[in-house]
Amino acid sequence: MTDIDKTDGPADTPPAGAEAIKAIPVRHYGRYVTAVVALALLGAVVYAFSQGKINWGAIPDYFFNDRVLSGVGKTLLLTVLSMAIGIVGGIVLAVMRLSRNPVTSSIAWFYIWFFRGTPVLVQLIVWFNLGLVFEYINLGPFYKNEWSDFMTPFLTALLGLGLNEAAYMAEICRAGLLAVDEGQTEASHALGMSHSKTLRRIVIPQAMRVIVPPTGNEVINMLKTTSLVSVVQYSELLRVAQDIGQTSGAPAEMLFLAAAWYLLLTSIFSVGQYYLERYYARGSSRSLPATPFQKIRANLLSLSNRSSSTGGTA
Repeated sequence: MTDIDKTDGPADTPPAGAEAIKAIPVRHYGRYVTAVVALALLGAVVYAFSQGKINWGAIPDYFFNDRVLSGVGKTLLLTVLSMAIGIVGGIVLAVMRLSRNPVTSSIAWFYIWFFRGTPVLVQLIVWFNLGLVFEYINLGPFYKNEWSDFMTPFLTALLGLGLNEAAYMAEICRAGLLAVDEGQTEASHALGMSHSKTLRRIVIPQAMRVIVPPTGNEVINMLKTTSLVSVVQYSELLRVAQDIGQTSGAPAEMLFLAAAWYLLLTSIFSVGQYYLERYYARGSSRSLPATPFQKIRANLLSLSNRSSSTGGTA
């Protein structure tokens, strides 16, 4: 038999004189080209607007104008109330849609089909012009008045947006309710809980994890959709900006001002949506997603560690 020579060092020790492998990262030239093209397009847009006859000083002058702030407040009020009607109506319609009663299920289906199938702008105009069909509104001993006095621009906007939103929220709520395992309902019924109590205590709290994210998107979308109610003569943000633009001689600048306010409000709502989703994510994931402040802190720590390691190596 032949003897095999064994070295005393470990098996993974490189042979004498061998150089360590130096890893060279792959260069993605396409990323650099894309970044240059994007910056060039951005510069072209900025240059085009800088050459236009735009009085940029008018935007900060009117940004906190009393009329503008009043329009912002009415926009927020309309958004909150319309979403409240939409959420409550959506929950009711979702429960009706899932009901075994064919009458209530058919009514909910027809409501969702009608309001989702027609544009919200058309619905607003129809509500505003119903005075051409109904001269008076008569609720018996409770209320009786002319339709034009009853259907104010605010009520028109509230009904048009809220009833339309209820149809979309109904499908969101129905998806959330269907996401809960049927075993949960069967177990609660076995314990003697009623159907309504099962919904309140068992089903709806678990369905919130599915309902909350798209509802946050609906709130942001509702905030922007309120700009449509300017056609029914409600003085929200866009209508106020247009009125100021006509009187001040700066119509384009006031539209930019309205866009800046919408961007600011949607950004604030987006942050609130993030933390709300993070709250309802507890229990569904082992680790919660990092907040924006935590991400900034982690990036700063990583940069400081890199700089310190580079300085120590030098």
